[in-house]
Amino acid sequence: MQERFQKAEYTINWYKENAGKQKLIKETHRIVSQMNFLEFWPAELSDSGNYSVTRSDGKQNFTIQQWTLNVLERNKSSCFNENHLTTEIKNAGSGHSLKCNDLSVNENDSITWYKDCKNYQNKTERELDFKTLTIQHSGIYTCKILITHEGKIFHSTSTIHLVVEEDAPEAVTLEIVGLDEEVETQIGKEEILNCTGFLGYFVPEDASLYWSINHTFPEKCSGIPENEPSICEEEFKKLHIGNKFYVTRLLRIKKVTEEDMHRNFTCMLQDDEGTRIKVVKLKKGNTQDLPVHMFTTGMVLPVIFLCVAVIVVVVCVTFRVDLVLFYRIICRRDDTAGDGKEYDAFVSYLKDCVSPSEEEREFALNILPMILEENFGYKLCIFERDVSPGGAVVDDIHSFIDKSRRLIIILSQNYISDRAIYELESGLHKALVERKTKIILIEYMPISDYNFLPESLSLLPSQRVVKWKKDKSLPVNSRFWKNLRYLMPAKPTKSNTKGRYNNLDLGSKGVQPWTGGCDFNAVL
Repeated sequence: MQERFQKAEYTINWYKENAGKQKLIKETHRIVSQMNFLEFWPAELSDSGNYSVTRSDGKQNFTIQQWTLNVLERNKSSCFNENHLTTEIKNAGSGHSLKCNDLSVNENDSITWYKDCKNYQNKTERELDFKTLTIQHSGIYTCKILITHEGKIFHSTSTIHLVVEEDAPEAVTLEIVGLDEEVETQIGKEEILNCTGFLGYFVPEDASLYWSINHTFPEKCSGIPENEPSICEEEFKKLHIGNKFYVTRLLRIKKVTEEDMHRNFTCMLQDDEGTRIKVVKLKKGNTQDLPVHMFTTGMVLPVIFLCVAVIVVVVCVTFRVDLVLFYRIICRRDDTAGDGKEYDAFVSYLKDCVSPSEEEREFALNILPMILEENFGYKLCIFERDVSPGGAVVDDIHSFIDKSRRLIIILSQNYISDRAIYELESGLHKALVERKTKIILIEYMPISDYNFLPESLSLLPSQRVVKWKKDKSLPVNSRFWKNLRYLMPAKPTKSNTKGRYNNLDLGSKGVQPWTGGCDFNAVL
């Protein structure tokens, strides 16, 4: 590698970010630059930060790669730091090798293996081989190497958490969610680009996600709006949905310029195995229906006109739901045409032995379809009613969620069960990651503590929750049904509405007694 750079007359420089600026790293007795390697003898806490390496031919500088180095303090009560280990999940009965990852390549260096901080069978090889893994092999393995440098001895360790399971998840490849895309925008508009990477079933230590703009890296967002650069990237965030891990990073563009329309905004997901990229381009979209600058002309109008405008705004905000529903009826708007979906919503509710009453089941099987289907023309998918028995339940759930435009969750303190949690997580994955299905939460009974729900549920907008207030919510024209229709896709309403729905007389159409067992029917 060194000869190739020299023949091409390239210069390699290392930089560390300091106060938002790149500072050239000068070699010392402790920090040594070996072309495409930067060595610390030893590393100190102050070495933490963002590093990049550039290649220069005397005319242009090219940034080759960037890293984030996090130096952790040694744990005096243990042989490893819990924040500095990798996790490997393997199947019992298979063969596997643990590798002592280190820059040291000297075969004479002393190597010692530890399991749970105890010397492991006097093993001194660079790789720890297991011909047949068992559950007992699970543990935390630490490899310790003694390295000699300029007459001094240094310790280098790497720690691996080995988890042996009877049925471990298969190995997956890191990938960026979604394909290259073009985003419609307008000159002068603020734009936020999102990139999400799938990490697998655990968080790899060496994975990083970042943006580049025409092969240059943007500045970091400071969090202070008036001091933000025109384009900056936020810190990446980790998401845990079910047993899968994701990482996401936002790129903020304060005001889109004409120059931005010709740039390539590239999201890069990088680990030891390689780099995956996703390119996002901006293009001019159609002019907005109500451009913001049109409202600024109203400032020169008389005070009376301003007062009228304020009143109109207050009315629009207060009666937003009613106005939207009225607009849908007048224009006969239909958001369902041609989208390839079969159902308007998939209904999830608790139908299990833990249910304390029949009210929740009556609401899901009787009241909800009576109003939404018979009165407003929606088509619901209720697992117990619409899915033929005998199929694979998990596959059926996944298939019918895919066929539905919305996912309605009738939520109560007793909602969560092993199978209901699968449905909830499937819906959250499609709402937060794939962005294919929108979730509507119906709080059927008051819930004081939401800790029993998945943490990722907090990422849903709060306005997508409607509360059922028993008799007060029964009439068709109640606020509950208006809010629910507002969250459902726009669809032409039936022209003839039967008067009996206004009072919802359920006496003759009550739910039938439940005679089933405790099998999985708490389906979405």
